[in-house]
Amino acid sequence: MADIVEALVDGGKASAGPPLGPALGPKGVNIGQVIAAINEKTRAFAGMKVPVKVIIDEKKNFEIRVGTPPTSALIKAELGLQKGSSNTRTDKVGNLDIETIKKIADMKKEDLLGADLKARALEVAGTCVSMGITVDGKEPKAFQKAVKDGEYANVF
Repeated sequence: MADIVEALVDGGKASAGPPLGPALGPKGVNIGQVIAAINEKTRAFAGMKVPVKVIIDEKKNFEIRVGTPPTSALIKAELGLQKGSSNTRTDKVGNLDIETIKKIADMKKEDLLGADLKARALEVAGTCVSMGITVDGKEPKAFQKAVKDGEYANVF
């Protein structure tokens, strides 16, 4: 039976300290190797919290599965924001263009429910509603309606 250790780590900056070190110690794996592998796989998500799953088999071999940060974290990273708007109805803190929406939808491909790029882009736009971020210069709900009405048929 495989042991599984799950943790939320800083992208590219995992360490042998908590939460990983104490969880991996009793499992008998080389903690240094595991940390190095995690840092290599999460380097692209520097500055973000990344969910990581370490699967350890009976022979002490390990496999690392890296999740993706929350959609809101990816949006903030793309726009260079510390946080979303505190009043989403009146204060807009940024604007995502179509290419960025598509990029985030692709990054979250495994985690979103949408069957195709268009559906996943609508999900990302839904996250923008609660963050005070416009999409292609429009309110996110107006963007979603435009996509459903076929205005962006040549994009998706």
